Amino acid sequence: MTFGAGGHSRAILEAAPNCRLICLDRDPLAYKLAQDLSKEFPDRVQPFLGRFTELPELLKTIKVRFGEIDGFLYDLGCSSMQFDVDERGFSISKDGPLDMRMDGARFPDAPTAADVIKYADEEDLFKIFRAYGEEKHSKKIARAIVEARYSFKSINTTKDLSALVAEVLMAEYRMDSLQRPAHVATKIFQALRIFVNNELNEINNSIHQAYKYLRVGGRLLVISFHSLEDRIVKNHFSGNSLDNTERQNSSLKFCDYSKTFADSENWKIYDGDWAKLVKNPLTPSDEEIKENPRSRSAKLRAGVKLT
Repeated sequence: MTFGAGGHSRAILEAAPNCRLICLDRDPLAYKLAQDLSKEFPDRVQPFLGRFTELPELLKTIKVRFGEIDGFLYDLGCSSMQFDVDERGFSISKDGPLDMRMDGARFPDAPTAADVIKYADEEDLFKIFRAYGEEKHSKKIARAIVEARYSFKSINTTKDLSALVAEVLMAEYRMDSLQRPAHVATKIFQALRIFVNNELNEINNSIHQAYKYLRVGGRLLVISFHSLEDRIVKNHFSGNSLDNTERQNSSLKFCDYSKTFADSENWKIYDGDWAKLVKNPLTPSDEEIKENPRSRSAKLRAGVKLT
């Protein structure tokens, strides 16, 4: 979770010849790759198409019960496949429609990033940019987007949005936390992607569920790529998890994403009892970063289920 292009899955299959993998991804292209891997490793790979919060229903179809899974590996965020396709609208460097939905084909009525930019009011835009992008100029950018509507200036593509943010901030690039040049709209794109896909609630509620499916002594490993994801994982391992992420609780009029899954039978909350496998998160080596530059911000946290 998520399967992505299958690099981790292949490595696990080759390292542990007797293991069986259940592979989940909400992206149809990744699901197709998982199906191909299942043909390469017969009877060892079970591919599933779905969101994290759909896992309980999917596991019922193969009769997997609570306490029967040995380990979960989460690889969070966007995959290279999504960033590299113009039409998906995830990348600032490629001009395409402002979509950003990871599974738009399955849920065609779900709002796109363009819908959020077009219809969300100024206060909601500010909340989205501030909460999910941690953008300090959120108010100024939200105001500029609303003003663009009144002047009938369209914001339908990634190029439109990145150009507007660059114009507002009077710069195209700034240094990120690792002192790398990054486009000034990077945090705005991150915020929209997280909001459109309801990513933080998907992660938070899914880890609660993973605890129920793990056997005692089972492992949970999570690779995250920004502080919002990592904070959720850290809170779970520290025993401070919530039934819903605090940032998501603000009532947003445009999308009903303030709901919690904790009220349903599948998502009843159980307090996890974890032992950390590593005190501090593991980060990639210089050699790994050189081989895969997109791994630079990755953090791996791991824990063992105690009870």
